[in-house]
Amino acid sequence: MTDCERFNHDTEALALEALQNGFSHAGELNVKSLVFMPEVREMCSVDKCRQYNRNWRCPPACGSVKEAAERAARYSYGIIVQTTGLMEDDFDYETIQETGEKHKRNFAGFVAKLRSRYPDILPMGAGTCDICETCAYPDAPCRFPDRSISSMEAYGLWVSKVCQLSGMPYNYGKLTLTYKSCVLLN
Repeated sequence: MTDCERFNHDTEALALEALQNGFSHAGELNVKSLVFMPEVREMCSVDKCRQYNRNWRCPPACGSVKEAAERAARYSYGIIVQTTGLMEDDFDYETIQETGEKHKRNFAGFVAKLRSRYPDILPMGAGTCDICETCAYPDAPCRFPDRSISSMEAYGLWVSKVCQLSGMPYNYGKLTLTYKSCVLLN
């Protein structure tokens, strides 16, 4: 089996496993689509989520865009996973929150399973790390360095472009909301 065939087989198996673990959609991540953009990181500094410079897994504590790109360059393939919720209207906060929580819960479980089989992975989640009610940053080290995850945006990735270049829809239609995460592997 060639490396390419092995990667395709691995990503197909991982995508099936992801679907079995509660994700709505899963597929191969085009690692060549991972363009790390300072402009995306700059959007974090607007601090709409109120975690900029307050969380170990958010900028600037998670490292520079250059460091993120160097970290990701060590990996040869990946998988992207998505959780889609159907909202009653544009202001259906309950579905937005439930879908986000479901995605984070499923992603944490999926990453834990992958880490048990693959010694070196790089997960990138959706949104800020919220394992702790209050992050220890900057006064103490991260309490859960093996479980905490930076977001795709914290790495400087334009998520809609990553989806598009990976052949995955970014949006699944009117009144849908989709959370996206990925895992890089070797």
